[in-house]
Amino acid sequence: MKRLSYIDWMRGLACLLMFQTHCYDSWLRPDLRDTPFFRLSQLGGTLPAPLFIFLAGVSFALVTDKLREKGIARNLIARQTILRGAEVFGYGVLFRIQEFILGFRGAPWTDLLRVDVLNILGLSMMLMGVLCWFAAAGTPPIARRRSILAALFTATLIAMVTPPLWTTWRPRFLPWPLESYINGSHTFHEPQHWLFPIFPWAAFAFAGLAVGFLIFSDFARRRESLFFALLGLGGVFASVLSVFFDSSPVRLYAVYDYWHSNPDFLLMRCGVLLVILSLVYIWCRWGLAQKGFSPLIQLGNTSLLVYWVHIEFVYGSLSIMPKHACSILRATLGLTIIFLSMLALSLLRTRWKRSHQKTKGAPVSSERPISVRS
Repeated sequence: MKRLSYIDWMRGLACLLMFQTHCYDSWLRPDLRDTPFFRLSQLGGTLPAPLFIFLAGVSFALVTDKLREKGIARNLIARQTILRGAEVFGYGVLFRIQEFILGFRGAPWTDLLRVDVLNILGLSMMLMGVLCWFAAAGTPPIARRRSILAALFTATLIAMVTPPLWTTWRPRFLPWPLESYINGSHTFHEPQHWLFPIFPWAAFAFAGLAVGFLIFSDFARRRESLFFALLGLGGVFASVLSVFFDSSPVRLYAVYDYWHSNPDFLLMRCGVLLVILSLVYIWCRWGLAQKGFSPLIQLGNTSLLVYWVHIEFVYGSLSIMPKHACSILRATLGLTIIFLSMLALSLLRTRWKRSHQKTKGAPVSSERPISVRS
């Protein structure tokens, strides 16, 4: 199995789940939005953002560890990774500007400052770059152990302080664009669960960072299959622990909101992510994922591009289907068109990149645009 192909497959899975969620949400008729089909579709839509952010942390760790093993100075590693995070954050700002221009007549100017998934990806990468700089050590194994502990501690800290930052400790003294990066309040004066503030979303990145460094540990390299089996079991244990904490009569916070801001729910989602990662590894190693061409691996290689482009053809003025006016069958046809179109776009992007690199005499490498470039 090609190393790390399971990460691209998992990112491609996130793209597929994202497509179906957005398509059915944008196109289904109002009378179909209160059906088990729609609710199941939107349940699947709770996974793409955590998957993307978690995998950004995993990829960040893998790139950082490779640079450390090459003997690159920690200042240079920090510079490269933090600048990559700033680049992704810039993409997020540019995306919001594009959406504002394309929807000029109906979009409020405040949408330019909305905290979206690309914004939190970029910020999380910059924060991870700072953490890895502090965790650097004389040898890669020591730096790896420090980084794992620091990442787990940071993820836990973010999860634990999220509920009060959403309720009793809200930083109301900050201007709303800054407070929105803390708790996603935006202009609504209350935190919005559909936005992507640092608290709690950056916790997924630091959880992924810890898992990424674990993948490079000596044990994982020697016993890779056993490692991923244990990772899946750890995910099951985390999910069970989340249910146990939720059912406990002990409450740590004045306001308890399991489904949006509580650490118990974040623990559940991290557990689900670990189970998915373990299953995807099994599928990529012993299943059909790499028996010939894999559409999901291909989409995973260009996930930022297909994320960026599909939004306008689903939610924007260029929507290929009438919004809120489609049957399930017609919306599914639109979903199929979006999937095939984005796959074709991904293939064109990969082909262009390879031809461009051959022209320049550079080695060809797979593209992982939402993570740190290797």
